[in-house]
Amino acid sequence: MSIVLATVNPGEAEVFSSLQGEGLGLGRPSVFVRLSRCNLACRWCDTAYTWRFSGDNRPHRDEVAFERAENQIAMSEEDAAALILAHPEDRLVITGGEPLLQGAALARVVALLKAARPALHVEIETNGTVAVHPALDPLVDQFNVSPKLAHSGNDAALALVPERLAEWALDARAWFKFVVASPADLAEISGLQDRFGIASDHLFVMPEGTASSILRERSRWLAEEALERGWRFTDRLHIHLYGDTRGT
Repeated sequence: MSIVLATVNPGEAEVFSSLQGEGLGLGRPSVFVRLSRCNLACRWCDTAYTWRFSGDNRPHRDEVAFERAENQIAMSEEDAAALILAHPEDRLVITGGEPLLQGAALARVVALLKAARPALHVEIETNGTVAVHPALDPLVDQFNVSPKLAHSGNDAALALVPERLAEWALDARAWFKFVVASPADLAEISGLQDRFGIASDHLFVMPEGTASSILRERSRWLAEEALERGWRFTDRLHIHLYGDTRGT
């Protein structure tokens, strides 16, 4: 059985060591694996090569279509686990795309990893719309849940699933991260927090942007808003360190 990963270069799976750039684990050395495919289409997505393949005309600000064969690789679950275990870090970040679309395969990969390295801390980055596979759920230490707001361009009926958001809000392993492009987004976040009972100390706001200059400009006012509202603030460390590049 196989699992589908994104690539750094054609035929080279995107598995890499880096510092976690966002959220609760910001600055922590981690090994990352990026899976391919997504059920949403954010117009500002900085990993559109995981889903916007030729023939997919969903809106994106760059209007670039990627060749599937060059940007996606299927590999056996055993090979994927071995590739991850070749990295020494004791924290694994599974990102995408939307990783939970491959929940069953991912559960088998993580089971292999935990058998080989029982102390491995596993976190999954998700858009919050997909239920966790029952075999995967007990293997995960942390969920980084990033619901997509109206400015993402997704239909709210697809991006904000009430049943899912209510479940995440009750899960102590779930940390919410909202991408913020303008002050107008803050009212939407407040509304979601009130509706689903999201704890303020589990709610991060993060500036949208793929350039340090834009992030710094937005951080100035967003940090003040977070302080006033009792939310957490997170930067995008990897953008400042490496720019908008794959495998970082």
